[in-house]
Amino acid sequence: MTATNHLLFELGCEELPPKSLKKLSQALLDNILAGLNEAGLGYNRGRAYATPRRLAVLIDDLQTFQADKVVEKRGPALQAAYGPDGTPSKAALGFASSCGASFEQLEKLETDKGSWLIFKQAVKGQATAELIPDIIRKSLNNLPIAKRMRWGNFDAEFARPVHWAVLLFGDAVIETEILRRTTGRITRGHRFHAPQDLSIASPHDYLETLKQQGKVLADFEERMTIIRDAANQAASQVGGTAHIEDDLLEEVAALNEWPVPVVGNFDARFLELPQEVLITTMQSNQKYFPVKNDKGGLLPHFITFANIESSNPDSIRQGNERVVLPRLVDAEFFWKQDRKQSLADRVDSLKTIVFQKDLGTLFDKTQRVANLSALIAEKLGADVALVKRAALLAKTDLMTNMVGEFANLQGTMGRYYAAADGEHAEVALALEEHYYPKQSGGATPSGQIGQVLALAEKIDTLAGIFSAGLIPTGDKDPYALRRATLGILRVLIENGIALDVVELLDAALEQFSHKFDKTETRRKVIDFIFDRLKGYCLDQGYSSDEFEAVLAVNPTRPLDFMLRIRAVQSFRALPEAESLAAANKRIINILKKSEQAISENIGTLVEPQEKNLLSAAEDSDAEILPMLAEQNYPLALSRLAQLRDTVDAFFDHVMVNTDDVALRNSRLALLAMLSNQFLKIADISKLQS
Repeated sequence: MTATNHLLFELGCEELPPKSLKKLSQALLDNILAGLNEAGLGYNRGRAYATPRRLAVLIDDLQTFQADKVVEKRGPALQAAYGPDGTPSKAALGFASSCGASFEQLEKLETDKGSWLIFKQAVKGQATAELIPDIIRKSLNNLPIAKRMRWGNFDAEFARPVHWAVLLFGDAVIETEILRRTTGRITRGHRFHAPQDLSIASPHDYLETLKQQGKVLADFEERMTIIRDAANQAASQVGGTAHIEDDLLEEVAALNEWPVPVVGNFDARFLELPQEVLITTMQSNQKYFPVKNDKGGLLPHFITFANIESSNPDSIRQGNERVVLPRLVDAEFFWKQDRKQSLADRVDSLKTIVFQKDLGTLFDKTQRVANLSALIAEKLGADVALVKRAALLAKTDLMTNMVGEFANLQGTMGRYYAAADGEHAEVALALEEHYYPKQSGGATPSGQIGQVLALAEKIDTLAGIFSAGLIPTGDKDPYALRRATLGILRVLIENGIALDVVELLDAALEQFSHKFDKTETRRKVIDFIFDRLKGYCLDQGYSSDEFEAVLAVNPTRPLDFMLRIRAVQSFRALPEAESLAAANKRIINILKKSEQAISENIGTLVEPQEKNLLSAAEDSDAEILPMLAEQNYPLALSRLAQLRDTVDAFFDHVMVNTDDVALRNSRLALLAMLSNQFLKIADISKLQS
């Protein structure tokens, strides 16, 4: 039985960046596990722990030694291993020397691809304790730290200055140096409640030692749960529930080692402000959880968390109330000042903001979006006047004080200010919804005006930025074109909008006056759109070959594309699918190899099997036409599946490339007719068996 021990590594430092703490913690665990796997060390499981002042990893049941193994080196081919006289060649002797062995110690390897000289050497596994330090150092070096820092006179670099390091394997310390700190079993508890050194006896004592002696909850997920429950319990004391968003919950957990809830209050007069303003002020500036009533409205309270059990919690409450008051007063001032000028009066100020040097100002973009919105509205039968009004006002809230202070409220404040200005309700809603979806999986616009405006705005941005040569590369996408493109697709598909995305792209490109290669830009944007569509389809559970089958027939309406791919997925589940896919591959190959143009007219046929196929194909062609007109692709493919036996019989008994030219042409025309019926939906020859 393989001997195992538990491994604990903890790195103690100054307070780590809260928004990246969880990411760093998971990355450290992943890196260490990858290092163990690379070293061939087995283990049961690994867990990551993190607090503001520490990153830790616990590995259960880690092998204490690597397994012994035989290393095999391959040398020259056997035919090159001997000279004409049968003695070892220079190549063979050189290989033996490089292995530190004699020629006699080499062995022969026989495979179906040839024969070679090989050298086998038994390598004894190393002790895990000897390998761990380098694995950890490499793991730390590979953490996704945006900007590393140095401290003191050290040349070591990390996200924050490092103060201690724990490294235990079983009950024993693995003594080494990590980031200029000598490892041991000494950790530290809470900065205020338990600043003294704490000794960790063994890895599995880690959590309880910190909790009981150090007033530290090292488990990040446990802290998040405690904070969520404590916030809701505290909110219930003032008759509400805590408004908890995941990002803030994670950040608060990253700011506290021993979270203690505190209920604060603010003047009820501030409830006259849009609640999004109050929520943003409390969350973004103060890291507070707002409190809502049972109808979803805000109450004049908030929940904050102190990283300490205070003997005077009222002083903490009062301090937080004093801090949030000026923030709320500022928001109130912005709200009142912004309403002194209507959104319509701000349109001209868009001329002062450059969107992109080749694409002009925000005013120029507004004009383009208005034109494109009107075109889309006409296609959909939407109210063109309302669409153009929404497009005109769409970016004006960017010129307000409130959005200048809280950029994440763009669109939201547009809706509030438009309503205050007396704009049509659909216009006001569109000012907010044209930014939808705001994040992966987020809602798409609910109103038709918002849908039109969202499409126009995103297509203008996509086409414009590509025309300016600013194409996303790698993980660099400063204009968020990937998100914008996915948004275009989702708005079209999920709202049942049957528009041609290439037609919209062409309309957008026509509006740009700067110099660029329109043909090449068009090609690149189309490729970019369909790359995003592929990702969308894969996320929806479709396979790559199903996507390629539909892409091959070039449908440019995303909604229609999805109807086709659903049909292809259903078709491949039919018992006839595999045979027909293979037959279509064969047909396409035959047609590609044909040296003469294939006629649409099918001449005289001789064999009964080809006559039967012609009759069956004519029947199916007539029957699927109304199905295709209604986009009932599943039913059409199901009907075409009935051709399997007739197609199989044709290929079993008929030679297509006969010497009789007229007959060959007739048979090729028959196959082309059959293939085209499938290609009206998808190229099923792309389906893999």
